Amino acid sequence: MTRILASEAVCRAGPPEPAWLAVDDGLILEVGTGAPPPGAETVVGIVAAGLVDLQVNGFGDVHFADADRDALRGASEALARAGTTSFCPTLVSRDLAEYDDRLSLLAGIGVGAHLEGPFLGRAPGAHSVRHLRELGTSELAILLALVERHPVAMVTLAPEADPGFVGVRALAERGVLVALGHSTARLDDAVAAADAGARAVTHLFNAMGAFHHRDPGLVGAALDDPRLVPTLIADLVHVHPAALRVAIAAKPRSALVSDAVARGSDRRPDGSLAGSRITLADAVRNLVSIGVPIEQAVSMASAVPSDLLGLGDRGRIEAGRRADLVVLQPSTIRVMRVIRAGVDL
Repeated sequence: MTRILASEAVCRAGPPEPAWLAVDDGLILEVGTGAPPPGAETVVGIVAAGLVDLQVNGFGDVHFADADRDALRGASEALARAGTTSFCPTLVSRDLAEYDDRLSLLAGIGVGAHLEGPFLGRAPGAHSVRHLRELGTSELAILLALVERHPVAMVTLAPEADPGFVGVRALAERGVLVALGHSTARLDDAVAAADAGARAVTHLFNAMGAFHHRDPGLVGAALDDPRLVPTLIADLVHVHPAALRVAIAAKPRSALVSDAVARGSDRRPDGSLAGSRITLADAVRNLVSIGVPIEQAVSMASAVPSDLLGLGDRGRIEAGRRADLVVLQPSTIRVMRVIRAGVDL
């Protein structure tokens, strides 16, 4: 049965405006303005596309690196109810022999795994250095075999860990989103990685060499090269609000990520950061609180990550897209309601 949803504030290409949506069989059939068709259901709040998180390590008490299947499903549903209707379960660096079993468990959870490592560089951050390695011939064979066997959507690696960018090129040719991160690479090396097919930079500013006006490094490449989309952790802890505004001004088409971890594991024993406590909806709210227009914050958490992953079926409120929707309270920007594939959660 076709449902008609009408709201005074629908986030499409510009600022929220009155519109109505016809939804059936999990899809948006039509989007219109003006008086809605008879029988329309009035939705109170800002209607936005369901949020798409490229980097989630865990949620609640569930750590994706070691949870069982039931716990993974439960966390996936809880994330959806919090507004994140699509996400990449993320695995940090581990022994190469351990990926096969874990990726088998993650099959069907989210829209494909994000392998953050183990091919990282000289800015390991929270990753155990004992797991880090260079992407040599044998390692590449193992990685590509994993990509063939499992739904791997994204890989973060460091330019300095991929000599000749053979790995970047091979992954990009197979449709995997390659992001650069955990690196002290020079700008020229980051640009060369983009030449080979890299298209994103993982959690800009965090776990990478600092920007310098005579040595811009990976930060400079992320903000200057039009082919690279920076991702940002907008918990207002990982990145200062001023740095967030500067980055978004330089690259309006940036993507938000939560980099969320299981409860209580956002700090390492030495007090340094190991992930965030936020959801992607929290990140949207935080950006609005520092002056970013809501339509841009929503796009950074839906359309931009969907585009990066090649998910043409979601991320925007358009006819033919999945009816994944989140309704936000206008003054607090908190999630009031979530609809996934046309069904209220």
